[in-house]
Amino acid sequence: MIRRDSLYRRLLTWLLLPLLALGGLMVLQAWLDARRTADRAHDRLLEAATLAIAEQVQWQDDRLWLDLPPAALEMLATDAEERVFYALYDARGRFVTGNAELPGDPRGGAPGDAALLYRDIDWGEMTLRQGVRRSRLEDWQQRERFEIRVAHTREGRERLAAELLRANLAYILGMAALAVVVLLLAIRGALAPLTRLRRAIRARDPRTLAPLDLPLPRELAELRETLNELLARMRRVRANQERFIGDASHQLRTPLAGLSARAELALRQDEPERWREALEAIRATGTRISRLAVQLLSLTRLNNPEYHPEMGRVDLNDLAREAVRTHWASCHRDGIDLGVETAAGALTVEGLDWQLEEALGNLIDNARRYGARRITVRTRPSPPTLEVEDDGPGIPASRRLLMLRPFHRGSDDQEGSGLGLAIVDGIARTHGVRLSLDDGVDGRGLLVRLRFQEAAS
Repeated sequence: MIRRDSLYRRLLTWLLLPLLALGGLMVLQAWLDARRTADRAHDRLLEAATLAIAEQVQWQDDRLWLDLPPAALEMLATDAEERVFYALYDARGRFVTGNAELPGDPRGGAPGDAALLYRDIDWGEMTLRQGVRRSRLEDWQQRERFEIRVAHTREGRERLAAELLRANLAYILGMAALAVVVLLLAIRGALAPLTRLRRAIRARDPRTLAPLDLPLPRELAELRETLNELLARMRRVRANQERFIGDASHQLRTPLAGLSARAELALRQDEPERWREALEAIRATGTRISRLAVQLLSLTRLNNPEYHPEMGRVDLNDLAREAVRTHWASCHRDGIDLGVETAAGALTVEGLDWQLEEALGNLIDNARRYGARRITVRTRPSPPTLEVEDDGPGIPASRRLLMLRPFHRGSDDQEGSGLGLAIVDGIARTHGVRLSLDDGVDGRGLLVRLRFQEAAS
């Protein structure tokens, strides 16, 4: 089973990852703050204990003497039942009294009124928090200096730090839960326009290509405009198809009706000669219908706004010679002189060979149908040009633009479809070629030029 990707899941993942990282940093910070707070609180107790002990130091019998009250150490023995140690040292660093010989102040120097020192020490197999106070007797006769060293185990500190951390964790977890809820609601709200767009597209009639009119944020508005551009292109394609259907039905209705009438009339005849005449007429009508259908398809494809063929290199000289070879038999049968004049050397341009062949074929066929007795296919360099010149009746200058419209005929001849020059014009526009209709030699006939903008290579 293929697991489909989800924009909701991706947004949630990419937003939760920073939140989790931030939450981890907050927990670490909370733990460090809890330890610092616990240390400050118990260091105050150490300070009070050393001060209480220092106040009890006296000079007696020519030596320092300490009568330690129980309250001085009880303040360090919390509910965690830490082990408490103390020691009194004289000015020369000799142990006077205490329940443990603790290390002294590493700062060195003579004992005096230096600031209280707090530090963690490893003593025996225990980790202790120690406070060292340097002081002196305040008696007016004796100013002996001494050092009070007090230490206790860290159970109380660890317990207080854990309690503070639990309180902070409850706060952090509450904030995290609130942040996740807000995040989920924010993502859902941010994706709501996308959901509206999806529902609007799903609810549309498949036959309608009207543009979407839905208020959306800027990012989704760009998607809406892109969809509307796609719908516009689809409308143009459908309009082109409908136009083709209408043109085809209009143009094919009359010859098909005539074909049916000819066949019905032939069935009423008993003479073989009449049948032959009817079959000849039916064949001619069928040929005309076939040619009309091909021209309609060509015109529809050329007028398709989404049709963007890939061009290739085409030699205009080879193209002109091939067109003459293709149409020479039909022109010769009608007594028409069809010839070709090509430029020296290769004359290549960017184009579609089959479209250019069709353009030449339509021009030759038009000239043949409308009374030309001489048709010349010609190529010229600088710029590369295709020409088809005939000596027929030609087209008045005032009507030449009209002749490029589909189904516009230049005479009352009903054999033509009025699509030949329209197809040539569509092919010229596809190739970016300039199409011009001029008088032939000596002002007779018609000269059609397809002038390419690309220089010959």
